[in-house]
Amino acid sequence: MPVKPVHPLHGLVVAAHSPFHADGSLNLAAVEKQAAHFLKHNLTTVFVAGTTGECDSLTFDERRALAQRWSEVMRGTALKLVFQVGSNCLEDCRLFAAQAQAIGASAISAFAPSYFKPPNLDTLVAWCAGIASAAPGIPFYFYDIPRLTGVSFPMLDFLAQGSTCIPTLAGLKFTNPDLMAYQFVLRADNGQWDVPFGLDELLLGALAMGARGAVGSGFNFAAPIYTRLLRAFSAGDLAPAREEQFRGAQLVHTLGDFGYLGAAKALMEMLGVRVGPARLPNTNPTAEQKTALRGKLDAMGFFEWIAKPSTNSSQFDPAPGANSENRSTQPGDTARSRC
Repeated sequence: MPVKPVHPLHGLVVAAHSPFHADGSLNLAAVEKQAAHFLKHNLTTVFVAGTTGECDSLTFDERRALAQRWSEVMRGTALKLVFQVGSNCLEDCRLFAAQAQAIGASAISAFAPSYFKPPNLDTLVAWCAGIASAAPGIPFYFYDIPRLTGVSFPMLDFLAQGSTCIPTLAGLKFTNPDLMAYQFVLRADNGQWDVPFGLDELLLGALAMGARGAVGSGFNFAAPIYTRLLRAFSAGDLAPAREEQFRGAQLVHTLGDFGYLGAAKALMEMLGVRVGPARLPNTNPTAEQKTALRGKLDAMGFFEWIAKPSTNSSQFDPAPGANSENRSTQPGDTARSRC
């Protein structure tokens, strides 16, 4: 059965950028400004060193230093931290995981190795068990992002097998547009797994399926939009929820035109939070492109959207009964691996 996390990943969980200086070196001093920005927008759970955090573009030592800095900044605040500890080296993953537990993380998450890919589900579960065992005191979430890792197995089967081999397994970070599969994992084991959704542009659809939380890069710069979306959905006001969702989709589309990650970091600078450029192989907009990006954001009304009042919290209550009729009778539910 799943571990019940003390701090489940409900509401908006912001996937933080890793901050760099203009020359591309790690800028640990910027973490405090990021944290203040998140708290200003009532974002209290931060997902560190994930895709948005360019984890695979950081050295081993940089990842350790970044984790340490976040742990220092969070002290005395409402912030809770989840560290993404995945890598292509299992021993590195284990060292990141052990550090996360030692410095007070609420949970860890890890995606699949993407160079030597696990050939079957048993191998993936064993890999995750090896990571989780290095941090036995905090929950573990598998980070399913097949578009980037190239590793794609049925997550319903992963939960079934992982429940017997990973004692700290709490759920999934589901970054996959397959909302049919998402329904099944939400309902597995009577809805006991914590399964935050990971695609900003499809959040409203995931909420309709029963999502209770989301981990997203867009929450860095558009938290008011998504907070209003959550509140409108919770209140059953679908028209304004759709409007907020379309605003989020327009942002993803516009930033993507300039190279999403570099453009998103440029947008953070427009908001007064300098997180520097993206590292290669991600690209960055030129000065002319930044001007063009600013013009498109102005034209769509982005800065007015985020200036609108939202609510005093990024948490929300799902619609009554949204996840109450849960079951785990789909094919694969009884699958088990050898641990």
